[in-house]
Amino acid sequence: MTADEIAALFTQGGDFLCARWGRPVAPVVFGLDDASLAIFRDALKAVVAHARHPLTDTDPETGANLMIFAVADWDDLRGVTDLDRLTGLDDLPGRLAAQSADRYRLLRFDAEGAIRACMTFLRLGGALGQAHPAALAEDAGVNAMLSFASHVTPSSDLAGLIRAAYDPALPPCARDASHALRLAARVGAP
Repeated sequence: MTADEIAALFTQGGDFLCARWGRPVAPVVFGLDDASLAIFRDALKAVVAHARHPLTDTDPETGANLMIFAVADWDDLRGVTDLDRLTGLDDLPGRLAAQSADRYRLLRFDAEGAIRACMTFLRLGGALGQAHPAALAEDAGVNAMLSFASHVTPSSDLAGLIRAAYDPALPPCARDASHALRLAARVGAP
């Protein structure tokens, strides 16, 4: 991947933001049957392990910090207690339904700009309903690992980029597009 291609992945409205997790990832998945849940957990573990980032059972501040909600329809989210307070958004189910969205990701950042929480919402009553749980989990995991400006599709190039972004020599958050040059230099490095 070139530096320009990498910069485009993190640029929205002219602003560049490349942030990675600043704390161990503590995932929880809601709305799946036991068989699908096991597949989801294993795929999420693989994505986090590939980045060489720690995974934990519990975040000391929030319990879970990577929350994935799988629903048949957006209206099912109305049953989530304090969803507006959790997301900071009024009527998220109505907004997502109005956009005919199949997925939505919401990131929260710490004082240094690193990712401290991610909420991913998947509507399985539409096109995503035909996807294998492992593919959905990989997709959700990849999109949760960095502050991509828009949804990305997992690939070997993105796997290399994620691993490069978790290089301990790099800052957990960068707001200058020149950071893409540092990432491009590390992509593909063992």
